[in-house]
Amino acid sequence: MDLTQTDHLKAYGITFHALEDGLKADWLLNYRGGSFMIDQSDKIVSECLLNEVLFEQINLSQASQIYAEVQSEDNNMDVVRLEKAPRIAVYVPPGFQPWDDAVTLALEYANVKYDKIWNDEILRGDLEKYDWIHLHHEDFTGQYGKFYASFSNAQWYIDQQIMYENDAKKNGFNKVSDMMKAVSLTIKNFVGQGGFLFAMCSATDSYDISLAAENVDICAPVFDGDAADPDAQSKLDFSKTFAFQNFKIDMNPYIYEYSDIDIQPAEIGLEQNDYFTLFDFSAKYDPVPTMLTQDHANVIKGFMGQTTMFRKNLIKNSVIVMAERQGTDQVKYIHGNFGRGTFTFYGGHDPEDYQHAVGDPPTDLSLHKNSPGYRLILNNILFPAATKKKQKT
Repeated sequence: MDLTQTDHLKAYGITFHALEDGLKADWLLNYRGGSFMIDQSDKIVSECLLNEVLFEQINLSQASQIYAEVQSEDNNMDVVRLEKAPRIAVYVPPGFQPWDDAVTLALEYANVKYDKIWNDEILRGDLEKYDWIHLHHEDFTGQYGKFYASFSNAQWYIDQQIMYENDAKKNGFNKVSDMMKAVSLTIKNFVGQGGFLFAMCSATDSYDISLAAENVDICAPVFDGDAADPDAQSKLDFSKTFAFQNFKIDMNPYIYEYSDIDIQPAEIGLEQNDYFTLFDFSAKYDPVPTMLTQDHANVIKGFMGQTTMFRKNLIKNSVIVMAERQGTDQVKYIHGNFGRGTFTFYGGHDPEDYQHAVGDPPTDLSLHKNSPGYRLILNNILFPAATKKKQKT
């Protein structure tokens, strides 16, 4: 999985399929870019050849030498056993297309099986069927993505609002914002009971804002028909959030931001200077962040989204920062624990589309087989397959 690999992204799918078939796989952390060692199988060999994924067949003596090197105290490497393919859910509304977010693009390209779920399934308890859930550019505050100023007269926006309002009524809620709070709390309970949450773009900060505003109305009348609480800011409860604290929300419906968590484009500057750097972790003592940062590059091209990056001073001390823009307060990639489960937040919309806009064509991942930005997404797919003893930092 180093620079010699012909298709990093499909290599994850092949490893996932091996686990589905009952084979065992070892993730060799920091060995040749974080390689996978899988039991010999004619099916796996054929799949590698068919998908043009670079692989090497080794004998027992060679395998023993690799294990000795990786487990040596002199090397920042380790072995993590992957036991079972995780059951994957992606939170998406009806009518969703796979190219609407980067994670489903990656899952489709790597041929990894996933189920689509939405509010109905979450509220009736279907999350217990899954190990891992992905949230992308959804708005968990009930403000419809804060697209009101730009798109309130667009048919897709009107249709979206009608769909959400009908869904709220069907599930017994008077307002969409109330339904989204219930969804957020159900997901929080899923994580607390041992689930894995991976969120990108605006599903990161809007989710935490929803948790903090559990008992307060932060939505303007254009969103829910009644006035927001004028004292909403002072009533936020940051003890309820996963990652962020002390942030200031923006309740102006004409402002395309939820809060001051997000880094603004003017702070980022020129695209050609936008890179973020992965942190190094101890493979033997911090296996979880090491797994999540496995890559063949440690400096990665930045990419924007409704939520592009997170302001460092608003991140809780208990949260692990895994990637940041060096020399700034701009954080790209974070991870933390809640109860028996974990959450990982990754800023930005599409690692290979710098400034994705509504209606832009989908990214063709066959042109980005070795994308280090997309590889971080797929680390999160295999992370839940690791043995429990390796998931504790």
